[in-house]
Amino acid sequence: MSVVDISFFWIAVGLAAFGYFIGDGLKNFSKPPKKSSYPHLIKEKDLHLYFNLSKGEVEDLLNKYNGAPRIELKGTTYYPYQQFIDWLSSNDIYKR
Repeated sequence: MSVVDISFFWIAVGLAAFGYFIGDGLKNFSKPPKKSSYPHLIKEKDLHLYFNLSKGEVEDLLNKYNGAPRIELKGTTYYPYQQFIDWLSSNDIYKR
């Protein structure tokens, strides 16, 4: 085997690997990853960090629109992240 034959061999191996990974990626292209069945809970005091708002803005939002999805455990209020996003993006809170 000459040096040229070995070079073509490695190019062929690289192309085969490239084709495999592209094909594997295309199989899952139209299927978004599944959401976790466990909710990501955010404490009320940390809610402003997730939405890039001040503490006062979050407090005003929760006071003005009190229908936010929340869970209370042992006196601490938690907000399920995905449900809170869905609630914020729905038109229900803006109709008054």
